[in-house]
Amino acid sequence: MACIVMQSRSGPDGKLHLEVPVDRPDAEFEVEVVVRPKTAARTLPPRYFDLIGSVDDETLIVHPQPPLPPPMEIE
Repeated sequence: MACIVMQSRSGPDGKLHLEVPVDRPDAEFEVEVVVRPKTAARTLPPRYFDLIGSVDDETLIVHPQPPLPPPMEIE
């Protein structure tokens, strides 16, 4: 069993053309095809990073953080 994940663009006829090499001539296969629209990449709203540090509520505190473990040496 093989799973192929790919991205493709439909042609001017509104169809996706799919060709799958299976390397087994004259054999029967069960084929499942799932087609879903490509979703846009997630983007942050404009000026999102301008909000960092913008909370001026004095009751909001950052609790002390534990120390980081020592760095590991990689050979």
